Amino acid sequence: MSLKPTYDQSHRYLATPLDSIRGVGPRIAEKLARLGIRTVEQALYTLPFRYEDRRQFTRIADLMPDTRATIFGEVLASTEKTTSRSRRKLFEVVVGDGSGSLNLKWFHYRKTWIEKQYPVGRRCVVYGEVKQFGNIREMHHADVEFLAAGQDPNALIHADPLNFGRILPVYPLTEGLTQKSARKIWKQVVDHYAHLAVSPLPVEIQRRQQLMPLDEALREVHFPGPDSSLKELDEGCSVARRTLVFDELFYLELGMALKHRGVILEQGRAFKVEHVYTKPLATMLPFRLTEAQRKVLREIKGDMMAPHPMNRLLQGDVGSGKTIVALMAALVAIENQTQVAVVAPTEILAEQHFLQFHAWMESLGLTVRFLSGSTTASLRRQILQDLADGAAQMVVGTHAVLQEDVRFAELGLGIIDEQHRFGVLQRAALRKKGNHPDLLIMTATPIPRTLALTVYGDLSLSVIDALPPGRKPVITRIIPEARRIKAYETIRRELAEGRQAYIVYPLVEETEKSDLLAATEGAAFLQENIFPEQRIGVLHGKMRPDAKEQIMRDFKSGAINILVSTTVIEVGIDVPNATVMMIEHAERFGLAQLHQLRGRVGRGAHQSQCLLVKSGLCSEDGLKRLEVMAATNDGFKIAEADLEIRGPGEFLGTRQSGIPDFRVANLFRDGRTLDQARQEAFRIAEDPAFLTADRYHELRQALKDRWGERLELASLG
Repeated sequence: MSLKPTYDQSHRYLATPLDSIRGVGPRIAEKLARLGIRTVEQALYTLPFRYEDRRQFTRIADLMPDTRATIFGEVLASTEKTTSRSRRKLFEVVVGDGSGSLNLKWFHYRKTWIEKQYPVGRRCVVYGEVKQFGNIREMHHADVEFLAAGQDPNALIHADPLNFGRILPVYPLTEGLTQKSARKIWKQVVDHYAHLAVSPLPVEIQRRQQLMPLDEALREVHFPGPDSSLKELDEGCSVARRTLVFDELFYLELGMALKHRGVILEQGRAFKVEHVYTKPLATMLPFRLTEAQRKVLREIKGDMMAPHPMNRLLQGDVGSGKTIVALMAALVAIENQTQVAVVAPTEILAEQHFLQFHAWMESLGLTVRFLSGSTTASLRRQILQDLADGAAQMVVGTHAVLQEDVRFAELGLGIIDEQHRFGVLQRAALRKKGNHPDLLIMTATPIPRTLALTVYGDLSLSVIDALPPGRKPVITRIIPEARRIKAYETIRRELAEGRQAYIVYPLVEETEKSDLLAATEGAAFLQENIFPEQRIGVLHGKMRPDAKEQIMRDFKSGAINILVSTTVIEVGIDVPNATVMMIEHAERFGLAQLHQLRGRVGRGAHQSQCLLVKSGLCSEDGLKRLEVMAATNDGFKIAEADLEIRGPGEFLGTRQSGIPDFRVANLFRDGRTLDQARQEAFRIAEDPAFLTADRYHELRQALKDRWGERLELASLG
């Protein structure tokens, strides 16, 4: 075997099962398997989640509370005690070093064994977290090593480098696995296998990005050298960790770049833009498009005029005017004698789009149809006929549009709204309904840029980053349950001014398992006891579509003053006269949902308010979410906070998000590295020789091994 294996050899060696490591028997192997670690490679890429600095001793007198430290001392006393409050037993050892004393406490121990370990006068080296109660300093369940008679403490440190005298890694554990045994296992893995890890990353990229060789990075990140910075290690910004992060993100972005290139290489339709319908529409609109909308529209038109299919993600905060931009794009496709399909995740949102599009398109002499799961059989047959023979230029609907028997005369553009509710498969299903149609994907859920580049890296990104003029930011207040009356007073004042209000409940009806107020019962209570003189309507997901539409129409026309609803109004209702959004049990909602709900108000010229009523059972995370809402109206800041609180998988909904499982990278922390990896990956993917040249063979193989299946890159050689 050569000193530096090829990528293929490296891949084989690192697939070695962990039970071939000395000290890893069947029982330990089973415990590691619980952590998802079965091979040498999985162990190498399971990094420490923090580090402990055990390089030097601290005098007991100099110990600071809430820090970790190593001390050298002598046992002054040891005894079993019972706590006065809970009558719980504990074992306490007092150690001293001449500068002061420190209490060591254990709450889980075997009495006969621990008494033998701590005779008065025995010398020891101790590491742990310092706690202070009054004048007494303590460590609970500290790491302790004992000195032999006459042994120098520094000699012990050099004799036991896996536990003292250096910066030590702290690994994830499972029941029955201790840090000491984990360090022994990882030390063996690193010593015997790290040198076999190679990355076929081109040398010029490694140089440009100032990366370490992969094997050195693995050694350094597991067992840092004596001069390493503890701060850099704990903050995840050491060169060694950045090398591993870059290596991981580079291959993901290379896969995304190839998918993107694949889309670009497909022969699409180059639309002509002659403003047959868009100009007349612009004159009919009661407002001018914002500069942000015009910028995004230019990007979309540029894509549509290119000879390759558009594949664009349009992000815009609630109320930013995405719908009108989408309609303008649709009209470009229609003026080129092609059809448009608009797909939304819920019937209520699809209906809302239909009502908006319908009004404008009818006045332009165009035909639009609505198709959902509840469309009657006879009407459905007629709609399918209109789409198949080209009599309808547009269909708006739910997943029903994606069904196999829905055929188009000539589909030119697919528009998917609220993409995070759909999977990659739905995108593909829509694309198959035409000959490489253009695709515009919209979301009002702001996705932090790092996440957008990772999950939708094969899409071009457009952002409407400004609200229409005249819109005032919504004032958001947190109101404790006990002061709900304040919220009612605010609503009463707004109604007196001729405005309207939403009151949102988390559930449709009361269940035995829940203490939450339900919308139907809530509405009855409000009508009888709080607002007897007001017209109150109820809207929830279990109502028939025509009943929902009637309620929405009544609210929009002012026939209803207060709309009591579940989260069905999260997206898709536009009533500029509504100025108050009151959300019951607000802590039970996610940040993205709260932001969407708040977006239902603040759509007119009047100042709007969002009142977050929190229950007495609000958790710490729940309160954190509400405080974020009260602090900012910026959807992207809210999304960043949401990503930090929940993590990327849950942020997008793990089932369909397509979010990759990272071994090393942390999207919240590694945004800059992601950008750099993306630039390098796209540069390589643009080389026409990438898919065929021998010099890229190992790079293609590494990409296939890591992401081939997840990114459907079957054609890689």
